[in-house]
Amino acid sequence: MSFAKDLPIFRLQFYLTAPYPCSYLPDHVARSQVAAPASLIDTGVYSELVRLGFRRSGQHVYRPRCDVCRACVASRLPVAEFEPNRTQRRCLKRNSDLRLRLLPLAFDESHYRLYQRYQSARHAGGGMDEDDREQFRGFLLQSRVDSVLAEFSLEGEVVMVALIDKLIDGLSAVYTFFDPALKQRSLGAFGILTQINLAREIGLPYVYLGYWIEACGKMAYKRSYQPLEGLMDGRWQRLR
Repeated sequence: MSFAKDLPIFRLQFYLTAPYPCSYLPDHVARSQVAAPASLIDTGVYSELVRLGFRRSGQHVYRPRCDVCRACVASRLPVAEFEPNRTQRRCLKRNSDLRLRLLPLAFDESHYRLYQRYQSARHAGGGMDEDDREQFRGFLLQSRVDSVLAEFSLEGEVVMVALIDKLIDGLSAVYTFFDPALKQRSLGAFGILTQINLAREIGLPYVYLGYWIEACGKMAYKRSYQPLEGLMDGRWQRLR
């Protein structure tokens, strides 16, 4: 893959983290390759990095670089070819009463409270359920790229928030949290479907969905968005 000459990506340095317990596969040890310094990673540079399989968490830009395992596959969806299946059409209809607002990255107490409820219900004991306001800000509200918060509300109450990065060639779904009490609405799926529609509206070809891991049940939902592409052996190709 060639880089545009006006991008300072060639000035980045890449280093490996120490081994740490894998968050997705039990009894596995993971490592990450981190791009630095963060001050050089703007929207253009980050777009190139995402095409190479990188993601970000706050201002940290990384990709899996484990010593043995290669289970993490960066994934993206070509939005022009996507057709919602029956379940996804029902999800869109079920949530048609939600109000969407696209907001700048700024702290909102209602977002933080919703984040707390989500983490306590979905990821209890994982550490993020104990995040204070400063940790919340560092994780979700610190960005050097073109980012927005997609806020979804029902009858005036915020029920879901999605952090989205706008890249040169698509939208990157960074992180989504929602009201765990509204299970019947399938809000996570609705968030992805909304981002697919947003990418179409603004003429961007892809929605980047993060890493897909075949052996991880938590990642299985990504296969329901077709045609899903994965970065394998340095090439984006269809995941069958």
